[in-house]
Amino acid sequence: MRTNKAMGLANLPPASWEVNRGWMLAANLAADLDAWLRLLALHDVDDLVDAEPDTMRFRLYHLPARLADHARRRWLRVEATWPWAKAFASCWQRLTTLPAVT
Repeated sequence: MRTNKAMGLANLPPASWEVNRGWMLAANLAADLDAWLRLLALHDVDDLVDAEPDTMRFRLYHLPARLADHARRRWLRVEATWPWAKAFASCWQRLTTLPAVT
């Protein structure tokens, strides 16, 4: 429950029942994606395996990077001096090598 509250469940907009239902769905999806990310890609990174959502947001989700277009491709350039650059690179590599869902 604490994870879901940190993912936005504590900030329900007081507009209507339908808006709150959508907000709850989005907050639960965010919590599920965070849990699956840790399970599939960060299982050996000691600092991020059991990290709180705020820590994950600070260390991994808000990364200092630039998205550049070159030769009809997009490149994500992560700052090399960032302390969690290796963790992000290994996470990205593991996620891109997962087999496609059939």
